[in-house]
Amino acid sequence: SDWSSGPGRHGINGSAGSETMEEREGPAVTAVTQLLHILSEYGWYIFFSCVACYFILQRIGSMMRLKSRQQPQASEAELEPSLIVRRQEAMDAARHRMQQELDAQAAKYKEKQKEIEEEKRREKIQAWENLQEGKSTRKKTITDPEPESNTTRPTKPKSDKKPLRGGFNPLTGDGGGSCLWRPGHRGPSSGA
Repeated sequence: SDWSSGPGRHGINGSAGSETMEEREGPAVTAVTQLLHILSEYGWYIFFSCVACYFILQRIGSMMRLKSRQQPQASEAELEPSLIVRRQEAMDAARHRMQQELDAQAAKYKEKQKEIEEEKRREKIQAWENLQEGKSTRKKTITDPEPESNTTRPTKPKSDKKPLRGGFNPLTGDGGGSCLWRPGHRGPSSGA
């Protein structure tokens, strides 16, 4: 059954036939053969396991780098409480400055609103007084301090330009030349 142990190959006594193929090839060839057999059986499982391990290691590495970045900042803060106090004071000063600016803007806006309200109140009083005296309640413009009596406004002179396309209006049917559509008669047809 074993092809190397047959009597016809190595002579009559068959003493060389007791040596197997594995013994002739050596342990390195046997290991490679077994490795190829394992890869052919479980190759895809091994491949996907390696890819998963790669991604897991990448994730763990990024988490470790992030943690190492955060840790020195935390350790610096623990070692330097005066640094924390200075940062907090700077933040409080900035907040206080911003609040003062906001309060100043609010005060200016409030004052402006009061001035506007006061002006409106004066205009209403003036309009009421004018109404009581029988004067016009219209506001006078600053550019025209004279009353509106006997003043004529200059009118625009008409231009001598002709309108484009000769005044053609497709909705009226004018100016269209010989092409004119007219609806048919509404009565019964004169046919049979």
